[in-house]
Amino acid sequence: MSLTATQTNIQKATQFVLDEGLIAIVRGNFPAQKVIEIGDALLASPVLIMEVTLNTTGALDAIGLLRDRFGDHMLIGAGTVRTVAQFDDAVAAGAQFTVAPNLDMATVERAHARDILHLPGVFTPTEAQQAYVAGCKLVKLFPSEVVGPRYLKAIRAPLDDIKFIPTGGITPDNVGEYIRAGAAAVGLGSALITGPEQPMDDLITRARAIRAAWKAARAA
Repeated sequence: MSLTATQTNIQKATQFVLDEGLIAIVRGNFPAQKVIEIGDALLASPVLIMEVTLNTTGALDAIGLLRDRFGDHMLIGAGTVRTVAQFDDAVAAGAQFTVAPNLDMATVERAHARDILHLPGVFTPTEAQQAYVAGCKLVKLFPSEVVGPRYLKAIRAPLDDIKFIPTGGITPDNVGEYIRAGAAAVGLGSALITGPEQPMDDLITRARAIRAAWKAARAA
């Protein structure tokens, strides 16, 4: 990825997300050491974008540990960032981007003021347009598993200047359908990271399968 000194942090993070395409999501009761192990496994896969949701045990501490360990080798973000206060806490902990299940305009405004990529959650054309007008060119389509790739294709028809990241229910078997429907990237939850007891070789196998399917669909 080629970056210039004149690019903003939002532009750099956006390009990284578009280039890499896969966002691994950690949510649940994960000890700090397990989160680090997950980061190591993702780096080896490679899946280079990692989101720790704020309703994960010790999320803020985990984000700080991940930034310290992986530096510029991975993009580390915070998920379930629903308010300005949560946004500020996440950025203070080291989050390089934030993700929300909702569209909160105050959080969008704060993120732009601080030059941090924020991915608001949208579900309807109205919400997507509101986010776009507020300056969010990249949005999270959530929950995508209840509507699937056909909905993504339909919503993109009139909103083709908005880049959508479907999140929820993405697997190696359907990631290609989402790409063909126009997904700019995808959020990967339990289909990738199954829980605290997951062996790391299983995580790497899953990550590489999804990455291979993603690359094949993009190349088609």
